[in-house]
Amino acid sequence: MFTGIIEELGTVRRLEKSTAGASLVIAATKVTADLNIGDSIAVSGPCLTITSFNRESITAYVMPETLKKTTLKDLKPGQKVNLERAMTLGGRLGGHLVSGHIDTVIKLVERKPEGAAVQLTFDVPDYLLPYLVPKGSVALDGVSLTVIDVNKTRFSVGIIPHTGQETTIGLIEVHSSVNLEVDLIGKYVEKMLKGRLASQDNETGLLTMDLLAEKGYL
Repeated sequence: MFTGIIEELGTVRRLEKSTAGASLVIAATKVTADLNIGDSIAVSGPCLTITSFNRESITAYVMPETLKKTTLKDLKPGQKVNLERAMTLGGRLGGHLVSGHIDTVIKLVERKPEGAAVQLTFDVPDYLLPYLVPKGSVALDGVSLTVIDVNKTRFSVGIIPHTGQETTIGLIEVHSSVNLEVDLIGKYVEKMLKGRLASQDNETGLLTMDLLAEKGYL
């Protein structure tokens, strides 16, 4: 598990692809502290496994499914990536609970200054909209952000200057792609509600606003 609070901006050295997946080498110094072979690290969102490291770089394995479903397959030498080591029990949870399991890749459609901050608006598939709520949490390229607004096809987040300077979110341009992970807790709540409602003579097992109202949840 992760928190969505980025520890370091790493620099891609190389991505070596094969039929078995890929080996990703990243120049980094801060996240190498107290690291062990087999540890998990989030690289711009996806959770990867460390296969080797030294004081100046880390190497992680990228499985074929991860290459297929995330932006990691497009990484180039010199490109910056967000790095976060797995959280420790007893540490501060400054962001929110992030699993490192990407739901989909989405595109930035608008970038608008808001005072010293910047508001970013993204297209999102309709099946993920139920997990996005105003003032709720979302992870974009591994960065924990607060949702500003949600409509039928899009959602927006705000980027403060510190986040823009310390993560890759400050570098993305309109039409660029990012890795999206919606709030994990929302998924579990939906799963449990579906099971409970299905057991109460709900023929379809589908979770709808009408059904929630009928059962007294609204």
